[in-house]
Parts: sequence; structure tokens; C-alpha cells
Amino acid sequence: MLDWQFSSFSDLSNKDLYEVLAQRQNVFILEQTCLYPDIDGYDLDAHHLLGWRSVDGKRELAAYLRVLAPGAKYAEMSLGRVITTPAARGTGAGRLLLARGIECAESLYPGHRIRIGAQQYLESFYQSFGFQTVSAPYDEDGIMHIDMLR
Repeated sequence: MLDWQFSSFSDLSNKDLYEVLAQRQNVFILEQTCLYPDIDGYDLDAHHLLGWRSVDGKRELAAYLRVLAPGAKYAEMSLGRVITTPAARGTGAGRLLLARGIECAESLYPGHRIRIGAQQYLESFYQSFGFQTVSAPYDEDGIMHIDMLR
């Protein structure tokens, strides 16, 4: 079971923001060996969905994504920086995260479509949530991606 927190950037505590950035670094830069600017200027105006779990009485980040408004990055709203931390993989946290993320995004921006730039190997995962592939595969930071729309 995850405890969900959906916050604007300014409502994140310093400690929670630190944990988000540490986990994004661990997954996207270290684990996936991609050197790119994770702190890209979008976080300040985004809403952030954090899924916390309790492990041995300690609060631990299990899953995270950010929601960008229509026009911020794409014409549509978007979900990005989607992660399930290594310790939480295989628990269903990723499915819960995406379902909650879609719900939060649609409540913020009703009537707008959602665009994502997904790692290609996760195409069927995102398709199971109603996303459709709308681009040919492309290389982004050494990993094949596709654009998907819901």
C-alpha cells in the first residue's frame, strides 16, 4: 500500500524534494547510465506525485512522476520522469503510480489529452492504460523512446 502525495513544487518539503531528485538521479542517470540534465526547468511549474511506503518503520519513496500543464512541454499535458524505485519494483507500484498519475492529471486539466515520451520497451505497459503510439522510435540519451498519446 502506498501513501500518495500530490503537490506543486512550492508545496514539496526540502526533504521530499531531495528524495525525489536523489531517486531520479539513481534511476535515470546512474542505473540507466544516461548523462543528461535531469533538472531541466520543468519542475518548478509541475505537479509532483510521490508514492511513499513504510519499510521497517521508515518512510521510503517507492514511485514518482510529474505532471506538466498543456503547453509546458507539448501542446497536450504530459506525464514524465516516471519511476518506480529499484526497491519497489515488482510490487505493483508502477501500475498504481500511472493510474493515480492519470487521475491527478485529468483532474487538474480536464478535457486535455496526455502525451508521454516513453521508453520503447515499456510500450505495452503504457498501452494497457490507453496510450497509443504516435511516433516512430527515436534515440533519446542512448535509449529508444516513442511518443504516446492518450
